[in-house]
Amino acid sequence: MIKKLDKLIIGSFIGPFIATFFITLFVLVLQFFWLYIDDIVGKGLDLFTIGTFILYVCATLVPLALPLAVLLSSIMTFGNLGETFELVAIKSAGIPLLRFMRPLFITSLFICGIAFMFNNYIIPVAQLKMQTLKFDIIVSKPAFDIKEGVFYDKIDGYIIKIGRKEKDGANIHDILIYQHNYNLLQDNIIVAESGKMTISKDKKFLEFNLKNGWNYQEKGQRNSINTQLIRMGFKEYKKVFDLSSFKLNKTDDSTFKNNYQMLNMRQLATTIDSLEKITASYKKQTKNLLKPNIPILKYLDSPWKAQPTTAKVDSFKQIMPDSILHPLLMKVYNIIGNIKGSTDISAINYDNDRKNLRMHLMKWHEKITMSIACLVLFLIGAPLGSIIRKGGIGLPLIFAVIFFVIFFLLNNFGSKLVKEDVMQPFTGMWMATFVLLPIGIFLTYKAMNDSQLFNREFYNRLLKKFRKPKAAENKV
Repeated sequence: MIKKLDKLIIGSFIGPFIATFFITLFVLVLQFFWLYIDDIVGKGLDLFTIGTFILYVCATLVPLALPLAVLLSSIMTFGNLGETFELVAIKSAGIPLLRFMRPLFITSLFICGIAFMFNNYIIPVAQLKMQTLKFDIIVSKPAFDIKEGVFYDKIDGYIIKIGRKEKDGANIHDILIYQHNYNLLQDNIIVAESGKMTISKDKKFLEFNLKNGWNYQEKGQRNSINTQLIRMGFKEYKKVFDLSSFKLNKTDDSTFKNNYQMLNMRQLATTIDSLEKITASYKKQTKNLLKPNIPILKYLDSPWKAQPTTAKVDSFKQIMPDSILHPLLMKVYNIIGNIKGSTDISAINYDNDRKNLRMHLMKWHEKITMSIACLVLFLIGAPLGSIIRKGGIGLPLIFAVIFFVIFFLLNNFGSKLVKEDVMQPFTGMWMATFVLLPIGIFLTYKAMNDSQLFNREFYNRLLKKFRKPKAAENKV
């Protein structure tokens, strides 16, 4: 049965947890948009598309926001109880720390379950929808997305470079338009000193009204040296680009559905099993490739091995006369060259399959580790709050940020090392848990024994004791 103490602690935890969760989620969403701001802003998106995209982003960031929310809210909860001396009253009643941590421990387990459900069932779908929509947004090509000094290749058949744009975004200078068309003999180039860039009223065309420039064209038969270069100067020239492909098109979800980020644990396990069989088959394929194609290998086990070097050569010549030996060696040389080409291709495919296998294993372990992170960070936050005995946002936020940054960096370092094939997926993805769990156990032990680990007065008393003997020695 739930007792009053359990209700007190859970009630003190729920409010800060909900508040910190949405604040954390908001910060993470802002971080995401900060990374992709150049690809999203100025696309002419409607509010429904923006809202849908934000919803998908929020869904993918929930498992990362939950551990931080659990950490910060647990520090705040136990810090508030310590600051108001409720922890002292509870302990004086003979109730140990582990007993009043129990309801929040169970709550953290429940949050771990929610995080796992998100990781395994909701995130693959949200990730698929988000990546599809993000791709559509990025490839939707607005006219004024052309930046100064950057080659813009989003318009089919053209590459555009603008040296300088004025503040109005329309008047431009030092324009280079490079038209590449494989049906023509040679690419055409337009160079102009200045111009104005506008969009037609129906928003279907991008118009460049150029001034003082040159148009270079080459004409003639393909694969012929008898070609003609035509250079035409102009005072004014109008170049029109079709923007029909600039509209936001809906990409089919199946385009990204086989990516490892879009799979749940069952699908990942099936793919991992297939990839393990494929990678294991490369050794057998290489052996089968080498064995029948190098006939000279059969002489390696012959009795002439034990003879001296000169005797070996003579024996080998007796076995294989020059008339036979030279063509055979040339044949072997050609076979080895062919085998090398085949094995190089196999090596590239093997590396790609191994990397793909690592990515799938990494994602499989990540679904578990990101869920357990809620419990691990609770085991750090709860005893930490009871030790510092400070509520509010100030000090708890500092400790929460420190430990979350440690968790985040360890998790990212582990992922990076797995991708670079420095660590195995299990070791890399569980590294943050292996490091932080002992810290949580240590802090729980200290909190159970009323540790003065973060008590400033405790360190002041130590300093005073250290200074007194020194002062006595100076007097003598």
